[in-house]
Amino acid sequence: EERAAGEAAEAPTAAQVWLTRIRDHIDRHLADPTLSPDAVAAAHHISVRYLHRLFQAEDTTVGRWIQRRRLEECRRELARRDAADRTVAAVARRWGFTNATHFSRVFRAAYGMSPGEWRDSALPKPRTVAPVRGGRTVPRAAAA
Repeated sequence: EERAAGEAAEAPTAAQVWLTRIRDHIDRHLADPTLSPDAVAAAHHISVRYLHRLFQAEDTTVGRWIQRRRLEECRRELARRDAADRTVAAVARRWGFTNATHFSRVFRAAYGMSPGEWRDSALPKPRTVAPVRGGRTVPRAAAA
């Protein structure tokens, strides 16, 4: 009996199951600029009202959850060396933001710096070289 009671207590509630499915759906569709509470609710055959109620228990809204996840992915990509050739606007578009100005504003509000400042602080600095006699160049660390 104790084991059954313990397992029942650990079993996820219907709301938790819905939230897990919905979050997975949101993550799979972050790049879609039309991702919205209406689209998420329709994809899961639930009402927008019920969708909002599910997220209310998480102390956020569906729209804020989508925006936060998009910002997290943009922040992660901006810090990657292999994405350094992409513009900030291109990264924002890739993750579903359609307006670069809006993206920069919400990024700064979330992280306290602009996307460009974040990229500059997150990417390793390239090694610079200093000229040495004889026309050769060596890394600055060796020249000092």
